[in-house]
Amino acid sequence: MRQKMFFTAILAAMLLAVPAMGQSKKGKSLEVSFNYQKQAGAGSNQYAVWIENAKGEVVKTLFVTSFTTKGRARGNQPAQRGYVMRPACVPSWVKASNAAQKSDQQLDAVTGATPQQSGIHTFTWDFKDAQGKAVPAGTYKVKVEATLYFDSDIIYTGTFTTNGKPGAIKLTSELAKPDEQHKGMVTDVKATLK
Repeated sequence: MRQKMFFTAILAAMLLAVPAMGQSKKGKSLEVSFNYQKQAGAGSNQYAVWIENAKGEVVKTLFVTSFTTKGRARGNQPAQRGYVMRPACVPSWVKASNAAQKSDQQLDAVTGATPQQSGIHTFTWDFKDAQGKAVPAGTYKVKVEATLYFDSDIIYTGTFTTNGKPGAIKLTSELAKPDEQHKGMVTDVKATLK
């Protein structure tokens, strides 16, 4: 009798654990954050945050600043996309995302206002692609690119796997051209698997 009760208790515990395991995987996410300090003058304050697969293809853009994709109208002229007016505007994201081939609607879906306030900016990826479908298991890269000032550009990159343990992802940075005056625009960049 005790063996039967013990076996039933173990079986019940196993059945309860299965949905819990599914929930933890379902709820997995990647959080990207950094300290943003608004810079004075034109040619700055543009950034993009995106995810690439192992082939280097953009899976999803989490955010890109409005000027980059929508630009600004000058006089009687219609607005041109910011990266056309200013080719140094987050050029790695523009190339990787194939922005020139995207419709205005596709770009609008990932565009947000160019920040007017300094502070911590946070973005979350739910392991879904741009169409809202769950991505296949594998290796991915998170990228944060900031145009500090005209052609001074910095990219932070971190590699992770979908089944990685929760915790911080190691990021590396690559600076295109130093700019002492604007180097504090994006600092304390972090990526964390949740």
